[in-house]
Amino acid sequence: MNLNCLLTLENQSFSLYPQNNMLDFVFAVDDSVTWHMMNLLKNKSHYSFLKVFGPKQISNIQSYGAGIYYNTLVPCNGRMIKYGVISTDTLIDDLLHWKTLYVAGRLQKPVKILTQNENGKLQAALVSNLKSAVTAAFLMLPESFSEEDLYMQIAGLSYSGDFRMIIGEDRSKVQNIVKPNVPYFQKLYSNILQDCPQVVYKHHLGRLEIDKSPEGQFAQLMALPRSLQQKITSLVDPPGKNRDVEEILLQVAHDPDCGFVVHQGISGIVRSSSIVQSAKTILTAGAKKSVTYSMKKLYKMTKGWLKKTS
Repeated sequence: MNLNCLLTLENQSFSLYPQNNMLDFVFAVDDSVTWHMMNLLKNKSHYSFLKVFGPKQISNIQSYGAGIYYNTLVPCNGRMIKYGVISTDTLIDDLLHWKTLYVAGRLQKPVKILTQNENGKLQAALVSNLKSAVTAAFLMLPESFSEEDLYMQIAGLSYSGDFRMIIGEDRSKVQNIVKPNVPYFQKLYSNILQDCPQVVYKHHLGRLEIDKSPEGQFAQLMALPRSLQQKITSLVDPPGKNRDVEEILLQVAHDPDCGFVVHQGISGIVRSSSIVQSAKTILTAGAKKSVTYSMKKLYKMTKGWLKKTS
């Protein structure tokens, strides 16, 4: 069976893998039903009560929300892991178009690809997702900024509008992801920044300058993923007018609040997918694991808040 495995590490140093942090795996599979069927035979205990419905129904549930099915709090070699299963086609669609930004957002941060098949479409989509992240970040940043500012903006894209950032997540999560991992972000994005015609990349100074003219912003808006363009259009265009997308984006490019409009569009995508995915987790994890996982998140949030105020 074709399988792509990605290890995503959030809220920790990418190079250290602390024992007390749960490892997060994502498996991109070509045939979700067959994958769950085989996994149920080998690892039935990983699943909640949904296992009684069989692999076909599990795959149907997987398709809701962000299109990923998570088994969480799974003991493995002396530590806890969680792993998500997503179809390769769904993953590629999210990477290219940001329909949910759930997995695409994770892959805008440094991850370790453990195994990957020769899939040209997936590889191209992974690169496209990184370029889109840079473009969206440019639209929300000032004319001149630091590399760290850029990576903070990129890392924060998938948390914009996520209701879990209000309750359940450490408010310093984005900062905790970026600050220990700046070299890994540089490795991930340096070629894209060097090849981008709209940015002056002063690598030795760690500074960047971008074109904030309406023409420059229009070019960036036109390069955004389709779902984000549609979300921006629905925010700006009054109901019933049905203007051309290009016309609306040109209007946004001239708006002093262009960056805010882009942020609102991203927040709208993330908000809806995070709510559905979180509701789905109650089913896929089961009541006991859901409570345990939520308590761990609340503990992290409180710990981060106390650290910030001390």
